[in-house]
Amino acid sequence: MIGLDHVQLAMPQGGEPQAREFYGRLLGLSEVEKPAPLADRGGCWFIGPAVHIHLGVETDFRPALKAHPAFLVTDLSALSDRLSDAGVRVTRDDGALGVNRCYVADPFGNRIELVAAEDGGFTERQRPIADVG
Repeated sequence: MIGLDHVQLAMPQGGEPQAREFYGRLLGLSEVEKPAPLADRGGCWFIGPAVHIHLGVETDFRPALKAHPAFLVTDLSALSDRLSDAGVRVTRDDGALGVNRCYVADPFGNRIELVAAEDGGFTERQRPIADVG
């Protein structure tokens, strides 16, 4: 593997307006047109610097309460305030891991982690476990 192409999250039928509000207006991502062969399935796609999120309609939708994407953000405090002002519940992490982060739920209840980029997140801190053999 050499990278991550996109993250797919599920949403209920008809949730596109709420997705646009949350991922577009509040998180600041840009919506992109879905490819024509997929457009009839519903959902919507968003992009930002090094971020591609696809929201797809799931018939028997249930939010992801534990599994989640974690997005690096440049100003976690400002984004947390904007989300909170919009009525989104922001749950700050206790900091035991030394990474400034918080959790929010998208309009459908999917868990989203927001990580302060200046802390380097987890990716910058992790090292491969040495091969045992």
